Amino acid sequence: MSEQPSQASSNGFLQVGKLQFAYTSHGSENNPAIVLIRGLGTQLIDWSPVFLWALADAGLRVITFDNRDAGASSKLSESYSLNDMAADVVGILDKLETNAAHIFGISLGGMIAQLIAVNFPKRVNCLFSVMSSSGAPGLPTAAPEVREKMLEEASGMEAVIALDASNRELFGSPGYPETYEQRLAMATRAYDRCYCPEGVARQMEAAIGDGSRVERLKRITAPTLVIHGADDNLLPPECGEDTARGIPGAELKLIPGMGHNIPDSLAPEMATLVTSFISRHSGSVR
Repeated sequence: MSEQPSQASSNGFLQVGKLQFAYTSHGSENNPAIVLIRGLGTQLIDWSPVFLWALADAGLRVITFDNRDAGASSKLSESYSLNDMAADVVGILDKLETNAAHIFGISLGGMIAQLIAVNFPKRVNCLFSVMSSSGAPGLPTAAPEVREKMLEEASGMEAVIALDASNRELFGSPGYPETYEQRLAMATRAYDRCYCPEGVARQMEAAIGDGSRVERLKRITAPTLVIHGADDNLLPPECGEDTARGIPGAELKLIPGMGHNIPDSLAPEMATLVTSFISRHSGSVR
């Protein structure tokens, strides 16, 4: 695997309605597009470069962006819905003159990806709902000690960064561990680029407000692969299993040792799952 994308890369900002979105694009604009959607409060810089490179080298145009209220994208003061966030992604595709794309979303991003497939079926070639949930009532949640740790707050730059680095181990992948130095570097980079707890709260409000998507998932027609970590302690694997049951024809892949992230060491396996699925359903990657 190469150490950098073999195709051209670009980055910048896109104006979608009243909002501005930071984005990057790796690979030829003539390649089939895949859009990667981040989870709660995280940023486009949190994607594993190994994952991006592998997808680009496979012949995809890899589009990443910061959700509203995260990273370098617009911050809001009012509430909004997950449907609004799904429409953001379609607006980004419009700006990039891309009629349809493969849609890959993790955690909150998986929920957004589901809604793109529900609300804008013609814009989705293949759907990847990863470490996410249908929002169905009664699904298992994180253990009390995990929830307590994730709700912990810190004051001051050093304390916030230290807490983030600690939490990255808490929800990380035990089969694909990251060193403390790696986690601290990622937490520092994220803080330096954007620290916006108010945005995280608004995104969480949107997720809670969306409720159960069980009935809506029945309307998805795109070929769908649901991927979940067998060792996810934030959204237990039953959440992925339920999502796959709810989407007609969906396939499910549980990955042993995977938690609630995609570290560099897991990225090649994840990229192979994605590109193999796309090849089977569209033949669009090498």
